[in-house]
Amino acid sequence: MIKGENRQIARDSLFLLADLRVDGLDGEFRIKVRNLSAGGMMGEGTVRVVRGSKVSVSIRNVGWVDGTVAWVQESRFGVAFRDDIDPKLARAPVSAGEDPSPRFVRTHQPPVAGVTGLRKI
Repeated sequence: MIKGENRQIARDSLFLLADLRVDGLDGEFRIKVRNLSAGGMMGEGTVRVVRGSKVSVSIRNVGWVDGTVAWVQESRFGVAFRDDIDPKLARAPVSAGEDPSPRFVRTHQPPVAGVTGLRKI
């Protein structure tokens, strides 16, 4: 560990958008999740939070997770989750039955054999 680090749980670096609710503030705020572990996460966004604030974060494939702001540094902040989560779920495709390829590739029809697609003039 580097001097000054207090991490005891392995974390997974990633970039994921999430929604954040902060006790005492109205509405939801879109944030970037920079890293995620079973016990917490680092978020970044324009919402101003203070250490000790109760928050809820909507993480893809996990759902709403309650936690407390553990630290704040400029636009980044750490959240300690109330209950552990499985961070690997956030990396999984949104729907296991959905084709993960882009829509424009899925809807493309391959050319029919013998047809060139050109018109004779």
